Amino acid sequence: MTQSSDKPIKKVVLAYSGGLDTSIILRWLQETYGCEVVTFTADLGQGEELAPVRGKAESLGVTEIFIEDLREEFVRDYVFPMFRANAVYEGLYLLGTSIARPLIAKRQIEIAHQVGADAVSHGATGKGNDQVRFELGYYARDPEIRIIAPWREWDLTSRDDLVRYAERHQIPIPRDKRGAPPYSTDANLLHISYEGKALEDPWVGPDEDMFTRSVAPENAPDTPQSVEVEFKAGDAVAVDGEALSPAALLTRLNELAGAHGIGRIDIVENRFVGMKSRGVYETPGGTILLQAHRAIESLCLDRGASHLKDELMPRYAELIYNGFWFSPEREMIQAAIDESQKTVEGTVRLKLYKGGIHVEGRKSPTSLYSEDHATFEADTVYDQRDAEGFIKLNALRLRLRSK
Repeated sequence: MTQSSDKPIKKVVLAYSGGLDTSIILRWLQETYGCEVVTFTADLGQGEELAPVRGKAESLGVTEIFIEDLREEFVRDYVFPMFRANAVYEGLYLLGTSIARPLIAKRQIEIAHQVGADAVSHGATGKGNDQVRFELGYYARDPEIRIIAPWREWDLTSRDDLVRYAERHQIPIPRDKRGAPPYSTDANLLHISYEGKALEDPWVGPDEDMFTRSVAPENAPDTPQSVEVEFKAGDAVAVDGEALSPAALLTRLNELAGAHGIGRIDIVENRFVGMKSRGVYETPGGTILLQAHRAIESLCLDRGASHLKDELMPRYAELIYNGFWFSPEREMIQAAIDESQKTVEGTVRLKLYKGGIHVEGRKSPTSLYSEDHATFEADTVYDQRDAEGFIKLNALRLRLRSK
């Protein structure tokens, strides 16, 4: 058992998706702990109908059911701050699953306090990153909370074990779960991931019919499309001149990018627990957002600030990937990043074409770009002879070393 006290658990709040795994966990908690289970389902824009979740929970004897639309909070307070940092893990991964976990954990703890629960529970396995992300989030919000992680406790070790358990307890089994489902997925407004089964061999490519948020680049329109993204204080605020809320804006970018085959990656990543895993991700709107943000920063950020951000970014991305969103070091880096974003505003024009994003133009009222200084034509603001002394001073240590 993972609880830190011998006191019986009377009520637990379960992060509940309504799928097979968490439905089994719900029944297992009732049986193993003899406790009341409260379910919490977060709508983070996963694109699934959440209405049936209530019925599934009620059929399993749950009377306190929380289904909450957190899409705006997710994008405003988690996705956008992360994109101010241009955060990318190991050069490619835009952290779509990682950034959702702290919000779920925070709200789950708040509900636990609201209903007087003794513990919280999640459906993450003992091999993955999510168990770490959830539980670091729980402890950051409530240091004394008791956590039940069924995958680290029960004797259900395979998909077949889960199916047999579900059949014994009359838990509805999705038709495609009776066999070996091809992929394990996680989705929210920022991305959708595919892992496991057919993808466990990194040499085997994904099936085209697996993808749900983008067309194949070769099937994308033969005509490119231009899109303009407007920024204010480092956050995107409008698309093609239309002001949009954070969630609505990311939804719009997802639609635009997905139609042009943008945002697919296939990577082998290093998990925090030590093993490598292969994952395929679709992050269409986020891929546009990253390129557009870097483009507007190229006008607005001083060289020193820009380069320092790039030095901090891998550490920041790793903190999010490993589950340390609520850590003091992440907050310190965030404060520095947010300070740099105060003057990051303007508009970026991009061309979308067959899986590619091409920056066509950028403009900003706070631009540091000076055409007078950069021109190759005659100017009156830059004395080219000054460069000689600059070069000699920078070359001094090299000349001394050469001697």
